[in-house]
Amino acid sequence: MAKHGVMRLRDAAAQLGVSEITIRRDMAPQGSANGAIGGFHCLGGYIISAQDGAGGSDYSLEQESDCHAAAKAQACAEAAVLIEEHDTIFIDCGTTMPHLARLVPENKSVTVVCYSLNIAEILSVREDVRLIVLGGVFHRSAASFSGEEGIETLKKLNINKAFISAGGVHETHGVTCSHFHEVPLKQMAITRAIESYLVVDSSKLGRVRSAAFAQISQFRQVFSA
Repeated sequence: MAKHGVMRLRDAAAQLGVSEITIRRDMAPQGSANGAIGGFHCLGGYIISAQDGAGGSDYSLEQESDCHAAAKAQACAEAAVLIEEHDTIFIDCGTTMPHLARLVPENKSVTVVCYSLNIAEILSVREDVRLIVLGGVFHRSAASFSGEEGIETLKKLNINKAFISAGGVHETHGVTCSHFHEVPLKQMAITRAIESYLVVDSSKLGRVRSAAFAQISQFRQVFSA
């Protein structure tokens, strides 16, 4: 392991003679209590020691960022095909949606509404995208904002398509997430949208998180890979 117990993912892949996706897959939580294999976590583009990535939260943006990355990217690629010229779209928070943000078609005069810092950072450099960021109290663990101002702004917007993420999708318990502050924003976006789409990787299917916000029937389509 490199200095300070940190190693670049691409360097590890080169040394082992495997792909980065293989390492991400093999290090994804599979019954390990702390989501680590051999005492290490795969976070972002790096492999770090488990003690450096430890945390007591039910959900951590950093811990989730590389889990099932290929599946998240595939689900978003399928969903992005639906984005049309002059659409106003809502992009939810989480580690799946940055893949969708990067796939917003160019030169289509698309308006994007979001409440997540990582989504805003990706789209803020796009001159061909009108960006509306819903502010409020910042929640570092989810890199997202919450507050009445965001809800009131959503009430004034007409949204063509809402792309919603989730931590769990269950046949009887519905669609859930880990953070209760996200619930009003997700629900208002679904209410204001002409069409709502659920975008998740397959690891979320059959899972239940603490904060319920929708039923599967509220979505026109579920994109999952």
